[in-house]
Amino acid sequence: MTTRPGSHHVEQVMGTAVSIDLRQEIPGAIDDVVAWLHHVDDTFSTYKIESPVSRFGLGEITVDDLSDEVRDILLLCEELYEDTGGTFDAWSVPAPNGSHLDPSGVVKGWSIERAAEMLTAHGATDFCINGGGDIAIRGEAAPGEPWRIGIRHPALADKVATVLVGTGRLAVATSATYERGAHIIDPATQEPTADLASVTVVGPDLTFADAYATAVFVMGVDGLLWLDEYHPDYAGFVITHDERTLSTRSFAAFVAQPSATVGS
Repeated sequence: MTTRPGSHHVEQVMGTAVSIDLRQEIPGAIDDVVAWLHHVDDTFSTYKIESPVSRFGLGEITVDDLSDEVRDILLLCEELYEDTGGTFDAWSVPAPNGSHLDPSGVVKGWSIERAAEMLTAHGATDFCINGGGDIAIRGEAAPGEPWRIGIRHPALADKVATVLVGTGRLAVATSATYERGAHIIDPATQEPTADLASVTVVGPDLTFADAYATAVFVMGVDGLLWLDEYHPDYAGFVITHDERTLSTRSFAAFVAQPSATVGS
């Protein structure tokens, strides 16, 4: 059996396991990514009471005390609030630190997308970063072979609901209740929403795929229509609790075995 070239590393950070699969040997590249992810955790974690985001949410510091990096994320959260009609609302989420500010719905995707940019800057062309279902890929898994990404079945941990394939630059984000329970808050009711079992969004940038997956989860099945109309460069796939699968029309291009589409 031949070994694949490259490096593989799993880091426990941001409350999940981040897997970095780099198909080239590039000294220092993974170390830089790991350092970046821990910086993001220290800065944005709502589980760490001393993080700038926690201190700001609790009113201990003002916006003037925040770094440009944190202010940029808060501005992005405001833009996403407008974009999604309020279904993505970082200011309506009861956070573990006791505040009502939690930008986690975009921070993980943004941080992994930035990590992918860091690997690219190091000269990496073929890699996959997977942070608890938020995935950024570049290039190929092997010469002439696409990356294959299994979307977990929400009720059966050892099964996949569908398999995605892709090459080049691609982002895949999944929001579901199977790991953390009903944790995604509907801002309109201030209650966790669990109308859907799982939402997956595929597109060019994990920052937005992550946020849109959260928004569609709150919107329910109708969120696929919203995604198709307003963000056609992103494709969506949902699984209901009775195991129905629905998707936007563009999602079939990424799937090894296409699923039913909304409106077909």
